[in-house]
Amino acid sequence: MNFEQVNIPEKLVPDNYLQLGLAAQRSKQRSFKELLEKLPKNGWSDERIEELVHMLASLDSNNYPHKVGLGEREARIACKLVARRHYNFGHGIGRSGDLLEAQPKAAGSTLLARLTNALILDLIRGIGLPSCAGCFLVPMCTGMTLTLCLQSLRKRRPGARYVLWSRIDQKSCFKAITATGLVPVVIPCLIKGESLNTNVDLFREKIKSLGVDSILCLYTTTSCFAPRNSDDIAEVSKLSKQWQIPHLVNNAYGLQAKEIVNQLECANRVGRIDYFVQSSDKNLLVPVGSAIVASFNESVLHDVASTYAGRASGSQSLDVLMTLLSLGRNGFRLLFDQRGENFNYLRENLRKFAEPRGEIVIDSRFNSISLAITLATLAGDQMKSITKLGSMLHMRGVSGARVIVPGQNKTIDGHEFLDFGSHRSNLQVPYLTVAAGIGITREEIDKFFDIFNKCWNQIFQTKNEKIMSLLETTIK
Repeated sequence: MNFEQVNIPEKLVPDNYLQLGLAAQRSKQRSFKELLEKLPKNGWSDERIEELVHMLASLDSNNYPHKVGLGEREARIACKLVARRHYNFGHGIGRSGDLLEAQPKAAGSTLLARLTNALILDLIRGIGLPSCAGCFLVPMCTGMTLTLCLQSLRKRRPGARYVLWSRIDQKSCFKAITATGLVPVVIPCLIKGESLNTNVDLFREKIKSLGVDSILCLYTTTSCFAPRNSDDIAEVSKLSKQWQIPHLVNNAYGLQAKEIVNQLECANRVGRIDYFVQSSDKNLLVPVGSAIVASFNESVLHDVASTYAGRASGSQSLDVLMTLLSLGRNGFRLLFDQRGENFNYLRENLRKFAEPRGEIVIDSRFNSISLAITLATLAGDQMKSITKLGSMLHMRGVSGARVIVPGQNKTIDGHEFLDFGSHRSNLQVPYLTVAAGIGITREEIDKFFDIFNKCWNQIFQTKNEKIMSLLETTIK
């Protein structure tokens, strides 16, 4: 309620006291108005965030005091716990067949979605992508959102059926292609030492051999598990511009890394990127369930929004909006900066761990999030037994570490990948990957190395005991 529009008698409250309260209310109203223009510099209190959310929810028809609902969907929620969890939002966002359309019954939900998109865009521009023309939140995981982008490109190029995809051993981004009925053309990575890089020349050869008109898009990835490096999106974007073939970038958790953000801005400057897609949970610290489609060309974004079938959930927009307001611009910058510092700290300590044990940290210098340490001396000739290191770490509370060994093949939708998980088909040396994602702390890193050291020593001791037992048996 705006008390300035109410004539409050002085006998109820002295005017000088009332003016103090009204001044505080005006300050709050100003912050709400500023929100329509940009992300707040500093985070809001929980109370202020909830006040805004309740105000938005009151604009939806299911929360009108005089509501009379005669439609088939009136946002009636049976369980009060569910209603409270969603702040009485029930209509979702968009309209059937378009994520960006307004809803007649849900002015509050529409404003919620559009405000969230505007604040995400302000954040993206502020962290180093000033050329980003627009973006919007899709209430689906990153893989399904990539599928949505591919479907929208298909409308533009109905005769094209091939997707040139730089290999990364992650199932979702590959299944995004097969789910659309398109044909993936796998571009193997170039191997330099033990690190993996984009084979730009093979992209060029495939464009020439398959023909421009038969290729739907070039499909690259920025953030990935080491020792694979971020794709050289600048060089691929040049090919995209030269041949006028769309370019889709899987930027899953790339917004948190300055190096990747700079690559995206550079790639747009020298070439062409149609869409770059990022996960909201990995970059914005919200629950899994949504992704952000962004583009340097605002006009193509509506193609994706209008490809969505049906009305969409508004829960993810609410999660993101509340998180953006809670952290503010400075809060996200601090988290991104700390992540970069902790990545360097993790890399330095991983090298210190590896050297005395005869291992190396693989030089994947164009990967600023993930690291890989070889397990050659630990594995020896017992290659399969080394996989238990991953389960040992997991049982002791370490999540996210991955043990990769040769010979792990996988078939996805009829396509076989040799040495799956390694992004290549001829892995020789097993390794362990770890990552410094947004929110990681030095305390977690230190605890990891304490646990890693104990697991390493335990496996090494078991290995030596087996060798001694074998020798004793041989002597006998």
